[in-house]
Amino acid sequence: MTIDERRALEALRDDPALLLSFEEDTEDFNFDDVWNGTEPLPISHAGGEFSDLARNILGDIWRTGRYLCNRVLRRNVAFTEQIPAMTDAYLVWSLEKSKMGHWSFFDQFHDEEPNEGGEWTMTVVDAFFAEKMILKISSTDHTIASALVRQGVLPCSPISLVVGITTEALELYRVAHLRSPHLLIQAFVKTMCDLHGVEFHRHLSRQFSIAFDLYLQIRQCVAAMVAKALQRDSPDWRLKHTCPACSYVLADEEQLTFKMLYAMDGNDSLKRVLRRSLDDDETLGISSELPTGQILTSDRYLSRNFVDQFMRDLPPATGDESTPADNLCEGRWKNMDDTKTKKAWGIYNETGVFVAVCRHGFCLLIADMVQSGELAKYPLAVVARLLDVFGDGLGGGYDIGCQFKVTLNNSILGPLVRSLNHTCLVGAFHGHAHRRLCQLFSLTTYIKGLGIEDLETCERTFSKSNSLASSLRYASVFHRQQAIDSYFEHNNDFEIYANLSNFLYNNYKQALDMLANGNTVLPNIMQDLGVTDDSVFERWLDEEKAYLKEETLQMEYWQRLVNLRASSIALDAVMAMFSMDSHHDIASYDTQVRTTRKAESLNLKLVQVLECKLEVITCWVPEDAEWQKAGRLVANRRYQRALDRLEGLVVARIFELTKMNRAGTGYKLRKHIAKALQTRSVAIRSALNTYNTVAAAMSPPRQTLKWEAVVNYAFLADFDLLRNACADVSQAPWSTPGARSAMDLYLKMCRAREEISCLNVEIRRLVTWRFNEWHLKRLHDISMLPGFSGTLAPGLSVHTGLGESASVPDVIPVYMLTDNMHRDELLSPVCPDTHEDLDEEEQAEEIAEEASRNLQDILLVTDDFARLELDDRL
Repeated sequence: MTIDERRALEALRDDPALLLSFEEDTEDFNFDDVWNGTEPLPISHAGGEFSDLARNILGDIWRTGRYLCNRVLRRNVAFTEQIPAMTDAYLVWSLEKSKMGHWSFFDQFHDEEPNEGGEWTMTVVDAFFAEKMILKISSTDHTIASALVRQGVLPCSPISLVVGITTEALELYRVAHLRSPHLLIQAFVKTMCDLHGVEFHRHLSRQFSIAFDLYLQIRQCVAAMVAKALQRDSPDWRLKHTCPACSYVLADEEQLTFKMLYAMDGNDSLKRVLRRSLDDDETLGISSELPTGQILTSDRYLSRNFVDQFMRDLPPATGDESTPADNLCEGRWKNMDDTKTKKAWGIYNETGVFVAVCRHGFCLLIADMVQSGELAKYPLAVVARLLDVFGDGLGGGYDIGCQFKVTLNNSILGPLVRSLNHTCLVGAFHGHAHRRLCQLFSLTTYIKGLGIEDLETCERTFSKSNSLASSLRYASVFHRQQAIDSYFEHNNDFEIYANLSNFLYNNYKQALDMLANGNTVLPNIMQDLGVTDDSVFERWLDEEKAYLKEETLQMEYWQRLVNLRASSIALDAVMAMFSMDSHHDIASYDTQVRTTRKAESLNLKLVQVLECKLEVITCWVPEDAEWQKAGRLVANRRYQRALDRLEGLVVARIFELTKMNRAGTGYKLRKHIAKALQTRSVAIRSALNTYNTVAAAMSPPRQTLKWEAVVNYAFLADFDLLRNACADVSQAPWSTPGARSAMDLYLKMCRAREEISCLNVEIRRLVTWRFNEWHLKRLHDISMLPGFSGTLAPGLSVHTGLGESASVPDVIPVYMLTDNMHRDELLSPVCPDTHEDLDEEEQAEEIAEEASRNLQDILLVTDDFARLELDDRL
């Protein structure tokens, strides 16, 4: 580089045109042509000259983007100052739009009368057209920007109004993006460019993004104004009225066991990369994200300060809250271990979201997981908020509900949770990975009043919300939260609510089918078992709980006693070693003593906790019968586990051999299976050695196995012969497979009856709340189900004050829902669909829609008469 070229480039730092170019809305000016070598400046990266020169020229712009930051902040502040005027203008435009009908933006200017006010010329961009327009400015307009909004155009700059986007184009993108989150702004703008026949430029996406942010901000202000006018602006109103089936309580309805069932879980798909600056030594520095001044206002999102207070208020660990004595499933789930969940990739700031959804799928609360995994503070914050709003009688499903119950009881929320009778549950899918004793106390099948709810709603929610991930990975904090909040709001209104009557119908039909099947099968099983009263199944369940609880605690107590003896021996050995060797390192001695003493203290505390639970007065010693009995139980458990592992490996080998010898298996697959068999053989030998060691240590010793016998096993029954269950368990009636099948079927029938009772309440709530044509049809279908025991007569809400969903119930003539169909038609057998059948169904669907519209008109008239009668009485 010559001296003249270097001086010319350095002069750019003090050039006023440089600062002005940063202020231009079109952002056409770019240093890329200079920096990437398009301009004739022979700058080389080899010696780092380009980097050093850029830092010298641009100063703080290279590190923090100070000028860009100031421009973004100034633009947002300028827009914020004009938001009230633009919101009023948007309401005026919406009113005029409703009067005009579905006209496009350009149609409104065809027959427009001359304007006495001013004019403003700018480029107006619509979805299919873009041209320069002369927009009118009246004397009532507060600002030029509000004048544009009044005519359906949102500016891309608060001051330099050169380009504007029509409201219809912005609304089209908003709805399309909510329906398909994969559609990003750049793809949409490129689509518009293709339709307009112009070349795409990056600044076009930026302009559209600015206008879209402004549009969403105006919509939020309008929603706040509507909520205030309806007196629905309290912080808890949305949460109390999110789900009509859960929270719209009626005056004379049946009392449910659980006031509301919800599920909560964390999801790590919606991450966001934390942008960092690059230090001089090429290492990651501090955050380089530019503050925009934009803050999301949403009562669905829990603030970070609210969540973090539960990290501070959580009592310190005492060694006995989350021990295996309290939670036998610890170690099976990675999100039970805070030492693992608190670690997250350093490149992410938000590592995911933690959500709570009701059993019908409505999103209740969202919390960002910030630079951590699924810590306990997130579910604690969710429970605290729900208890504050809904009070008592809540049931919460969580994949580690057994562990969280211990955490919740030991947290600052413990007294409140116990007084409000909050129940921690485990979902049906995750629950089967928990230990049997945990399942009996937390799994959905065994909880009275739960119905057939599986509490796995979060998994279904995440399967849809994961489509947001690609658009959020590099977004700002505000835009990420805005996208997540908007998605769940749209999903609640247009997906979950639209399918609410479907949910009620499907669950009602499923519960009736379960009862019909159980009433046919269960009596035969009971006859085979010699059982005459189904109440025996409840007694069997209590016996299994008592047995497993006592046996498990005894084995755990024995193991802790063994660990305590071992830690005491280790501590004595360390102290004896130091007394014999005076030259031993004192620092090393202190470390060893501190470590062994800590282990001994922990084991002693665990032993004391278990002694309290088992009501042990005198500590067991090896000579006691209880010690020996528990030792045999532990040894038998080790034997069973060793046998299970050996059996699993051999069964896998059998399946692989079957696949290898199957006709049609290709050569490559055969070679692959052969290599897998070699690896499997090594694992089987290791498992066989472990089994033989454990079997020989049993009292009396169990049968040992040889390699030749194991590899020739071809049936699972060969392993069953090796199993020796405890005599007391094998003699128990509930331990046989037939009895357990009967008990599970009986419990499922109980849950089905509970589900029907719950659905009868929820259906009446939906009828009383509000409805659409599809809901009316589905409610009619529910009433026609054989075995329907509810009613479609509306009730009266217990909350009829100002701001509530309804102060007067909607009156629905039940005969309109029951006179159109006959029950015997629903009982006819189902035949395969033909083209003629489908045509008839389509025609019947059209007739049903027409009948629904007529019915809705009748309901509106009936409601008007009901309100007039109420006014006359008042």
